[in-house]
Amino acid sequence: MMNTSDQINEIAAALAKAQTQIEHAAKDRQNPAFRQSYATLAAVDDAARPHLAANGIAVVSAPTYDDARKVVSVETRLIHSSGQWLGTSCSAPVAKADAQGIGSAITYLRRYTLSALAGVAPGDDDDGNAAVGRGNQRDDRQPEPKRDEPKPKPAARPTPTTTSV
Repeated sequence: MMNTSDQINEIAAALAKAQTQIEHAAKDRQNPAFRQSYATLAAVDDAARPHLAANGIAVVSAPTYDDARKVVSVETRLIHSSGQWLGTSCSAPVAKADAQGIGSAITYLRRYTLSALAGVAPGDDDDGNAAVGRGNQRDDRQPEPKRDEPKPKPAARPTPTTTSV
């Protein structure tokens, strides 16, 4: 849920102007587990912060940790030089409640809340397929079969060949 100051007319105008200047965040890191590239917090920050700052908007993120529930939360706000602000918070469970696990969750949540508030997107996306467990869908893949239909067998992959020049 987005929260705002009582008035948002000045920050809204400044954010609209900044968003005309913000470009996609570079996918600057490879996730070896999923063999996909993604935009890090630094890439999202590089894409957004200069344009936000040029329009009088600062970014503030405040993390919290609930030890009883093993949940990290981050509240991120865009604060305008007028004093107006808008923000959102996001939470995620932590699988390993040590400094690395908590720090990783904080970074992840900061990246997503900043992306959402500033309107930063990576160069491309998977149309939500990873969120629903289908991975990165391409147009040449078969649609998922209905529950009562058997899944089609995957096509045989061609054997790789090497040539020398």
